[in-house]
Amino acid sequence: MEDCIFCKIVRGDIPSFRVYEDEKVFAFADINPISTGHTLIIPKRHSRDLWEIPEDDLSAVHLASIKIIRAIREVLKPTGVACVQLNGPGANQVVLHYHLHLVPRMEGDPELPVATWEIREGDMEAVKETARRIAAAVG
Repeated sequence: MEDCIFCKIVRGDIPSFRVYEDEKVFAFADINPISTGHTLIIPKRHSRDLWEIPEDDLSAVHLASIKIIRAIREVLKPTGVACVQLNGPGANQVVLHYHLHLVPRMEGDPELPVATWEIREGDMEAVKETARRIAAAVG
């Protein structure tokens, strides 16, 4: 896609700090990092989000994430790594090109709002009905 910033990075039109690359994916350092080592993994072929991405590109992104998260562990020794993936403007996806964030977490880092929420018991009938509807749509 001509005007997509991530497509421009893949083409080399915009500079980036490459972390990993293969025939299907490109991974680079986030220039607005949440933490040291924050890395983005994207498919080279443009897909807007999880609704659009072909299965082979999705697999390639997540297989690359294994290699990269192991390297992050070796280099940075984090206490954990948040894997964050947002879909659509309603979920605050800013760049509309599928991407997976790997966000290293260190001792003493502030909590990530997306990783913390109040656990409240749901309405079991509503949960059951919603699960039934989604399962029926999956097939």
